[in-house]
Amino acid sequence: MKRILSFTLLLVNVVIQAQITGKVVDVKGEPIFGANVYLANTFDGSTTDEKGNFSFKTTQKAMQTLVVSYLGFETVKKKMPVSTIKKLHVKLRESVNTLDAVVLTAGAYQAGGKAKVAVLKPLDVVTTAGTAGDYISAINTLPGTQTVAEDGRLYVRGGESEEVQTYIDGARVFKPYASSAEGLPTRGRFSPFLFDGFTFSTGGYSAAYGQALSSVLLLNTISYPTENKTDIGIMDLGINLGHTIKKDSTSFSVNAMYINLKPYQRLLPDSYIWHKAYNGLSGEMVFRQKFKKGLLKAYGAYSSFNYDVSQDNINFISKVRTASIDKNTYFNTSYVGQLGNKTTLKTSLSYSDNLTKKKQFTVENTEIERGVYFKTTVKNQFGERFKLLSGISYLSSSYKDNYISKYTSNIAAIYTEADWFINKNIGIKFGLRGEQTAINKEFEISPRLSLAFKVNNNGQFALSYGDFYQLAANKYLKHNTLFKNRKATHYILNYQYKKNKQLFIAEAYYKKYDKLIKYNTDYIMPTTVFSQTGKGYAKGLDIFWRDAKSFDNFEYWISYSYLDSKRNYMYYSKAVAPSFTSKHNASFVGKYWSQKLKSQIGFAYNFASGRPYNNPNTTDFMAEKTKAYQNLSLNWAYLISQQKILYFSVTNVLGFNNIYGYDYKHIPDSLGNFDRAAIVPAAKRGVFVGFFWTISENKNTNQLKDL
Repeated sequence: MKRILSFTLLLVNVVIQAQITGKVVDVKGEPIFGANVYLANTFDGSTTDEKGNFSFKTTQKAMQTLVVSYLGFETVKKKMPVSTIKKLHVKLRESVNTLDAVVLTAGAYQAGGKAKVAVLKPLDVVTTAGTAGDYISAINTLPGTQTVAEDGRLYVRGGESEEVQTYIDGARVFKPYASSAEGLPTRGRFSPFLFDGFTFSTGGYSAAYGQALSSVLLLNTISYPTENKTDIGIMDLGINLGHTIKKDSTSFSVNAMYINLKPYQRLLPDSYIWHKAYNGLSGEMVFRQKFKKGLLKAYGAYSSFNYDVSQDNINFISKVRTASIDKNTYFNTSYVGQLGNKTTLKTSLSYSDNLTKKKQFTVENTEIERGVYFKTTVKNQFGERFKLLSGISYLSSSYKDNYISKYTSNIAAIYTEADWFINKNIGIKFGLRGEQTAINKEFEISPRLSLAFKVNNNGQFALSYGDFYQLAANKYLKHNTLFKNRKATHYILNYQYKKNKQLFIAEAYYKKYDKLIKYNTDYIMPTTVFSQTGKGYAKGLDIFWRDAKSFDNFEYWISYSYLDSKRNYMYYSKAVAPSFTSKHNASFVGKYWSQKLKSQIGFAYNFASGRPYNNPNTTDFMAEKTKAYQNLSLNWAYLISQQKILYFSVTNVLGFNNIYGYDYKHIPDSLGNFDRAAIVPAAKRGVFVGFFWTISENKNTNQLKDL
């Protein structure tokens, strides 16, 4: 009887169990060994053998979901009756989210974040020798930038500095640079201590951004701090204080800096006469609030700087005295959150208010610039291979001075952009941007296109094309508000190679300018006649190499840029290379960590070939060039203890006699010759000394990454 019962139960078990079989292959038909195959929400499943075959039994009935997954491939889910899952043929496609997948980017250099190709680390932004904590100076060591040492702003691929737009957490920044005296380089207005990365695009940037002929710089504040801490900095330039409070779902960070160059200039005087040394106060704060499916950030910054200085000018017998006050308020708020499993919402809002008062001799001018920017973007993910981004933005800015100039500009934009990964080796990005400019009643449509394809596991090529429009700068709009939007068209061929802490990027480009502004006088006057017949081009090659593998505790990067650029604009009589361009620019940056000396030692060498200038004593316009620019800077960070650091930095250690250009007299002498004076740095060298102390829960935390 027992035997009969056992046999009956065995027979019932065989009857109610279903046999599931099949085979798993890749897109080429090759079998995949070790793939996981199972029924969702059950323990029934198996793995494929060396021929890709799988087989297992289940007691499940009716409709079930079969899941097939393997590392590096897209997961497949098939819902079907259990009785039909026999001799199933499953084809897996390679995942486009793997580390070796193609990257849809061209003309972009990134630091921090989740970039697959990051040319700089967050700490590189301020540990590079000669930067003195200025992120703009660090970016100027990357290819595509031009060395304009007397200015300090970003000049990218033959474009003027105002052709670069800056964003913080997706919100527009209207005045990214602090004011400075004539001939002294300016600095980025914002402290690097609150940022964890950036994206610097030298061209071909996303349709989500506009109003920039050459480049966009995207700064990202720290998403969420890891601990409570206090940072103290005592420098030869001033004092810096920072504090962060972190809780489970909220955090608040604040950073304040006071700068006064009077003590520094007493120890190391320059060639100017300072009636009031450059001084001022700046402060920033970031508030963060975590939600279940999102993060809200509010960022605020205020700065007030002033100076009073007398400088030589060849056209005046006495020195030219300039007094300046610069006050800036900037605020933005941003939110990033999930709307369902496959939809992301990003929105940002910024406000800026800038007041600049400048007095030369008895002439005083006050400029007030305000701006509001709003942007919202929705990104939808359709599987692993297709992403669609759509959004709108609105920009309103106003300008007025104490003369008669006053205007308001409103620009509304709508954009969409799709990323389509055909497979992990080929990707396409296509975007469209439409902009309505109220002040000149123009509507422009800008197409953007990128194609990227991998040639092997470590290397890829990318092609990019795009049209970019930008309203005229304030220096023109305050004289005439009817200017049409200027246009630049970018063509880019990019190659990237990344392997074992080594990165190589080579990029060739061609940029065509149209509708540039021209005028018929050497200087803009009330009688000046304007036109927009100006044209120009920029073409060249950028090369970047970073190596953190070849030498123990030492990493370095080398940048080189070749630029051929000509413009016929402003008062130019023909198409020539602009005065801010140089054919060859190169940087060599290295950093070494010595555990024995408890020190990080770094250097940065910058080279730029001569820049064009016009000599009125000759008949050929803009035909002469300055001598080459060179600068070697060194820095040393010494750990007194884990949280106390002594820092030294010296620029132009070898004392190169750099000449930025020449000022010529407006009136010739009795022989018809125009006298000139060389434009040179106020001081041959610069020295930065600081003591930095971190107080935190984690006793290993310090500010080495921020120096």
